[in-house]
Amino acid sequence: MSTDLPIRLLVVDDDQSIRKLCMTVGHSLGLTCFEAESGEAALALLEEQPMHMVLTDMVMPRMSGLEFLEQVKRLLPRTEVALMTGHGSIETAVQAMKLGAYDYISKPFAPLDELRLFLRRMAEKVRLEEENQFLRERSETETAVHGIIGNSEGIQHVLRLISRLKDTRTPVLISGESGTGKELVARALHYRGAFAARPFVAVDCGSLVPTLIESELFGYEKGAFTGALRTKQGLLQSADTGTIFLDEVGELPLEMQAKILRFLQEKEVRPVGSNQKVKVDVRIIAATNRDLESEYKKGTFRKDLYFRLNVVTIPLPALRERRSDIPILANWFLERLAPRRSVQISGSAMNALIAYDWPGNVRELENCLERAVALGDQGRIDLRDLPSAIARADSDEKPTVTDSYTPAYPATDLEDIERATIERVFAQVNGDKALAGKMLGISRATLYRKLKRYNIGVRNEESTQVLQ
Repeated sequence: MSTDLPIRLLVVDDDQSIRKLCMTVGHSLGLTCFEAESGEAALALLEEQPMHMVLTDMVMPRMSGLEFLEQVKRLLPRTEVALMTGHGSIETAVQAMKLGAYDYISKPFAPLDELRLFLRRMAEKVRLEEENQFLRERSETETAVHGIIGNSEGIQHVLRLISRLKDTRTPVLISGESGTGKELVARALHYRGAFAARPFVAVDCGSLVPTLIESELFGYEKGAFTGALRTKQGLLQSADTGTIFLDEVGELPLEMQAKILRFLQEKEVRPVGSNQKVKVDVRIIAATNRDLESEYKKGTFRKDLYFRLNVVTIPLPALRERRSDIPILANWFLERLAPRRSVQISGSAMNALIAYDWPGNVRELENCLERAVALGDQGRIDLRDLPSAIARADSDEKPTVTDSYTPAYPATDLEDIERATIERVFAQVNGDKALAGKMLGISRATLYRKLKRYNIGVRNEESTQVLQ
């Protein structure tokens, strides 16, 4: 799959007739074409509007084609640059290739089909590079998205919402504690949907320096402030036609919240130091670990921005609210952390993982298992391999099961893991269905279906006999 966005070509030549000829051929190939009469003018344009392809004359006033090539590669390393000249030589061509040029073509273009074929091949390379980049990002993202796994009601609800929203441009607010996977959900909404080939830009609002937030988001003009040595495109404009993910949006100061609200209303940005506004069309996905409704009531978050962002909310459950997913997640993490060997978790260690409250949520679970794999025996994780705070969760104060009762993990089938987890939790609570459902993070009806399916629970809602 390749991007559905047009490839942008910039033609740089001090001869207007050459520029028009190249642009005409470019248009015939479906390219979006721009022109500049000098290297300086081209660089100024590139700072505002990055290009996929540049076709530049070798001999120009003030700045040569080779000097221009060096500047472009420094500014936009992925942009393909080809040179054209009527004064070509093998030495010049070799030098241009060493500087990163795509290729070299001589003027005049006779026949004209030579130029058409040259630009077509150049565009095909750009498309191939774009497709490879997209597939790499999608592969990495889909691998990560598999981390949004589980049978609990909360996670199944999240997955259903992702499926419904992935092909829309509807603003989404993702809420949840730190470590629950808010960015995974944002990436799933983008990369699983119809706009997956378009830009995805993640912004950690909590890490932005307050004095630089506006210039980072909206960009700035050269000379706008001390240190602004060149014009820079903002993150919002970088996400044009795609998705901007505002992580921890509740950390933005009120003044910046007002600017974000204005952007959402007008769909345009004005870089710092500029009088010109630029139209930008992006989908907004925001995330927060705060209760923004309480924040706007306290006056620390704008009410109008809250309602702009909160068109649809995806609530992510804390890991302690979906304990039934812990064995499945543990198995998945171990397959990633130790792909070349089988690592099992003892029953006592799994008891501790399930009993622990996980204030750091899924991220903390992953870090815990990474530590255990590094420090434990090659093929087994025992209670002693876990951090003391987690190991203590499997204390005498709570019912536990023995290693002989629970199969070691990972199991060969996710249903085996689910069955063993329900058995363990059901034993821990001595058959208390309400408490078991709460610990597993599933509804009473779902618990009954699973108990009946695995023949480990009550036969019907009236029965209180735990099957042996």
